Amino acid sequence: MSVHAYLRDLIISGTVPPGTQLKQAELARVLAVSRTPLREAFRMLQEEGLVSAEPNQRSVVLGLDAEELDSLYAARVTLEALGARVTAGRLTREESRAATAAFKEMDRTYRAGDMASWALAHRRFHRLLVGRSGTPVLRTISSYAEQSERYVRIDQLTHTQDFEARQREHQSIFDAVRDGDGQAAVRTMAHHLSGTARRVVEAHAPGRGTPCVDAALELLCGGTGTAPPVA
Repeated sequence: MSVHAYLRDLIISGTVPPGTQLKQAELARVLAVSRTPLREAFRMLQEEGLVSAEPNQRSVVLGLDAEELDSLYAARVTLEALGARVTAGRLTREESRAATAAFKEMDRTYRAGDMASWALAHRRFHRLLVGRSGTPVLRTISSYAEQSERYVRIDQLTHTQDFEARQREHQSIFDAVRDGDGQAAVRTMAHHLSGTARRVVEAHAPGRGTPCVDAALELLCGGTGTAPPVA
């Protein structure tokens, strides 16, 4: 595992909580690595919004930013709904099998408590369902998905009983894309992603709402942008 992946997993899992100060010199000693891979790891973590950029080779683990989350997920809703729409009906047999395998792997790793492996399977599943959206869009989707992983993990920890509901959403997206139902692919993808954003924001900033996500939903699905009551 790379230095970046190791530190990233510690932050996303909550093992290293927000507010923790990270010092490159100390980490270099603890991890027995040189400053070069650490500098690159810190740069990547800063780009992902996980740590701050501080002088003297120090950074602080950042907490949840509701405004950033809302903006990030609005972009994800829009781009991944587009990706699902243009991919609908165009999955190859091999891609359908790969998506099914990723879905099963998500179920297995979640129940085993292996969240690092779950995240990989989850990312692979989503990418397959937007795979015809073209390289530039796929590159952006992948970047935004990686930046969102901490929020997905927060949602899982906050709503521990909701795994089956999320899996049903994943199945509905897959069914729509596989069967070529473009409208259903847009709708199910948009509501799946917006649900995560709304739940996390409501848990950490009650009453704030998700105006950017709501606008994206209204744009894609018509008059469905109003957030439903949070359970």
